[in-house]
Amino acid sequence: MEMPRTVGDMDPSTILVAGVGGIGCAWAHRAHQKCQGSAHLVLIDADDSSFKTGEDVHVLRLGHALDSVGCAALPPLAEQRMRGLNTLTNRLLDTTELVILLTGLGGGVGTGAAHEFARQARQSGAVVLAVAALPFEQQTTRMDIALEGLNRLESTAHVTVRLSLDRLARQAREKGQLWQMGAEWIEDLVDGLVRTLMRMGLINLDLMDLRAIVDQTGEATMLVGVGRPDDPRGVLEAALKAPLAAMDVGGAKGCLIQVEGGLGMTIGQVDAVADLFTSALDADAQVILGARVSEDLVDTIRVVSLLSGIRPS
Repeated sequence: MEMPRTVGDMDPSTILVAGVGGIGCAWAHRAHQKCQGSAHLVLIDADDSSFKTGEDVHVLRLGHALDSVGCAALPPLAEQRMRGLNTLTNRLLDTTELVILLTGLGGGVGTGAAHEFARQARQSGAVVLAVAALPFEQQTTRMDIALEGLNRLESTAHVTVRLSLDRLARQAREKGQLWQMGAEWIEDLVDGLVRTLMRMGLINLDLMDLRAIVDQTGEATMLVGVGRPDDPRGVLEAALKAPLAAMDVGGAKGCLIQVEGGLGMTIGQVDAVADLFTSALDADAQVILGARVSEDLVDTIRVVSLLSGIRPS
């Protein structure tokens, strides 16, 4: 049984954004930049082109500098190499309370190493929230590999959010963006989670609140919605357009919801958004609400919600 760590004021070294595999590293790097020094970053891959340098950035290479084999399409090799770095990861995870893991499944590194890193992080006592991208639907072979990796990741991470590359790419095209370079949705999710736990607010949340929600039995997911303070339904609709794989969140038994807005945000606006986001939950659901004011959110409300205890579809 895992013993929760005592949490006081969290410092950046207690939150770790982890990118595993090429796409995971790209997304993690962009998300970490948005967090502006409020978390550490680790990039894990067999390809040096995935690695960035900078303060609070750690790199774990799955293989030796002279090894040209890599881990492409070889999940067992990536898993083995990830396990072989256990001494380094233990040192990295020593002060970590929360791991936000970003990866793409269907290739070698993401499929093989992500669940092993999640296992090591959870074993260290950290809460592990994973966002895993599933391949395009026409990539049937990669999808078969991805689903096997997804099952293993879901069994080790506290929460695993399934991202649909088909929906992500479609939304990126509509905005004239390249989905490979990063997803605004992912960046908002990571930034929102980090802000939620790092900074004081009108109604404060901490890691114990997060643990209370992720410990619910059943599936879990996360939503992010951004909109105007006077249009709570628009914020909810924006959240439901997230590029997630299909999942019915109705009847969820746990919900952590963080509402963040500009200087003019009122408690009434917070309540209106929270009521809409929780209206479809189980009647006896455990709901934990947090709210904070951010000067950089002008005439804008952002909601980050973690839903748990969802019945498997």
